[in-house]
Amino acid sequence: RKALAVSAELVFVDDGSTDGSTDIMRGIARNDPSVSLIALNMNYGQTLALATGIKHSRGHVIVTMDADLQNDPADIPQLLELMNSGFDVVSGWRKHRKDPFFSKILPSRIANFIISFITGVKLHDFGCTLKAYKREFVDHISIHGEMHRFLPAYCAWQGAKITEIPVNHRP
Repeated sequence: RKALAVSAELVFVDDGSTDGSTDIMRGIARNDPSVSLIALNMNYGQTLALATGIKHSRGHVIVTMDADLQNDPADIPQLLELMNSGFDVVSGWRKHRKDPFFSKILPSRIANFIISFITGVKLHDFGCTLKAYKREFVDHISIHGEMHRFLPAYCAWQGAKITEIPVNHRP
């Protein structure tokens, strides 16, 4: 097996955030040619932001994550290690979620069970944005609405080998 070459490129999609992250990324992008910023004129939702990032990225492997600091960038090397061992999609699992149980965790567990049952793809956490995909499996998928949660299933239906790994989660 060939190991994946790692060269980092960051495509930051601002979907109308008001937390100051756009100004930070704009400053970084000015000084670093491997960073690009795409500023949407309003919040169109997570699916459009992810689709925009995928469309504008150039690498053979695409790692997605939110910029709200709930996901830990330190987990990315573990995702890439699993890709190097033969997986096409590596999905993060917020095994120890730092969210309220009744309003976030319980509904998520129910949704994950239903999605796994319907799609045949057995993941604990379809909603975790921290994922790594080989480009060939996501390049031609048209996603809209809340369909980003189903990306692993779309990839599996194309023959992708999928796994899941526990990742850090912050409130």
